[in-house]
Amino acid sequence: GQFMPLNLEDKRALVTEVSAVAAKAVSVVAAEYRGLTVPQMTELRTRARAQGVYMRVVKNTLARKAVAGTAFECIGLALKGPLVLAFSKDDPGAAARVIKDFAKTHDKLVTTSLSIGGSVLSPKDLEKVASLPTKDQALSMLLGVIPLPLSAGGPGNFKRKGLLAALILGLVFGLALGPCTFAYMAPMLGVTF
Repeated sequence: GQFMPLNLEDKRALVTEVSAVAAKAVSVVAAEYRGLTVPQMTELRTRARAQGVYMRVVKNTLARKAVAGTAFECIGLALKGPLVLAFSKDDPGAAARVIKDFAKTHDKLVTTSLSIGGSVLSPKDLEKVASLPTKDQALSMLLGVIPLPLSAGGPGNFKRKGLLAALILGLVFGLALGPCTFAYMAPMLGVTF
């Protein structure tokens, strides 16, 4: 394994750090990495950093503590064994893309759970989440389908038709993630109900 034994202080610091990231993140992917070499893990981390994805290797017990009280608490029970957690900070599909692309050539990296906007998804949904539009793409898609007078003033003008925007957003993302996702995605795109 790639675990340095952590003392209590280190564990607390790690939980605090991951928890702070989780509180602001828009999605998370948890994956098992047993069998990956140190250079491979380094490469994975480098790719993650390049995509603005925060990645940490965490034991499941510490991971559970770190996501408690955040939108990702829901995946706590699914976390088993030593894991790599990848959090997307802005772009909902970023972490999924990094994991999916790396797993293509490294079959030891296996997605065990993922969550977006408080919904737990099946590892099979990795592909769907990876193909989500970025924040900017989603905005331009939204502005493309909303009648011009509404889009003229930019995101601030969504306030009046927030629900419409959120519903269109649901169609844009095309994922059956439940209504809570609309509520979660809306603020990200400047939509208010």
